[in-house]
Amino acid sequence: MLFTDLDTERLLLKNIERSDVDFIFAQFSDEEVTRYLFDEEPLTDMNGADEIIDFYLQAEPRLQHRWIIVRKSDGMKMGTCGFHCWDRKNASIEVGYDLNKNFWGNGYMLEAMQEIIRFAKDKMDMKEIKACISVENQKSISLITKLGFIENGTMNEVFRGEKYLHNIYSLVLK
Repeated sequence: MLFTDLDTERLLLKNIERSDVDFIFAQFSDEEVTRYLFDEEPLTDMNGADEIIDFYLQAEPRLQHRWIIVRKSDGMKMGTCGFHCWDRKNASIEVGYDLNKNFWGNGYMLEAMQEIIRFAKDKMDMKEIKACISVENQKSISLITKLGFIENGTMNEVFRGEKYLHNIYSLVLK
């Protein structure tokens, strides 16, 4: 199995499981967490949480993976991070992440992202990681630039009939 649990100093990045359904529902029904996710409405029922889990539990090899970010000190589930849109031919993948607002500003997502970037480079042999971020999401832009991602384009995401400008960022792995 390629995707394993990952450890950092303060965090456990654990593979998503069926038993995480309550957390996934709480996370993706939260308006603050989903504010800049311009591809799906916030969850309104547990079926949506089941669908998210099913998506990330497809048999390997798959083109996506998600970890639950767990604080080691108390076992608190704080958010998720992972990959999607894996382009195996070009060794490129897109990253996604979310964190409950109660944990913002503590460096948790920076720590989690550093670990999954290492994983992408060392275990997946990725050459490039991409991120598509709303221009309004300044916290995410700040995080991604701290990690060394470079802005290299823009695109519009259409959601609810409206266009939302996004920057495209790229991190080339050596």
